[in-house]
Amino acid sequence: MARAGVTVERLVRVAADLADEIGFDNVTVTALARSFGVKEGSLYSHIENMRDLRVKVALLALAELADAAGAALAGRSGKDALVAFADAYRDYARKHPGRYAATRFPLDPQTAAASAGVRHVEMTRAILHGYRIPEPDQIDAIRLLGSTFHGFVSLETAGSFQHSADARGTDASWSRILDALHTSLTHWSSA
Repeated sequence: MARAGVTVERLVRVAADLADEIGFDNVTVTALARSFGVKEGSLYSHIENMRDLRVKVALLALAELADAAGAALAGRSGKDALVAFADAYRDYARKHPGRYAATRFPLDPQTAAASAGVRHVEMTRAILHGYRIPEPDQIDAIRLLGSTFHGFVSLETAGSFQHSADARGTDASWSRILDALHTSLTHWSSA
């Protein structure tokens, strides 16, 4: 019988909180069991294994990030939409580094197709529509945006920019990168 207070939803939320504290890759069933004051084995009535837990945290994080990005995009187009979308990703990664790392966890195709990851692609396509990028080129543009956002955010959250003596900080660089992306998307040439 399941211990009172432990549900799949609570387990996943506690795992996500723990991921933000100690890193997504450092979350273990042992640490979670300690959080609930139960034995490890009792958690397996709620999750199949560690991969199942990681998938559940990834799905939660993808949904949270899609909600944040969707709210940021509401009523915006063009460069405003691009900046709001990018800032939503960056803000989420800064506030929830473990959850953000979970959004990169590889999902099987069926799980990915049913996840909020689809909403991320749809929102990106909506932004690209405002730049009049044709359908065949959209996947390249989606990959450009995703790799740029993720690359910058990953380096920033890892502390890789702290060595710079630039008094402007990373915000100035982020703004310049978004300007460059806007210019690139505005002047997109089809292959």
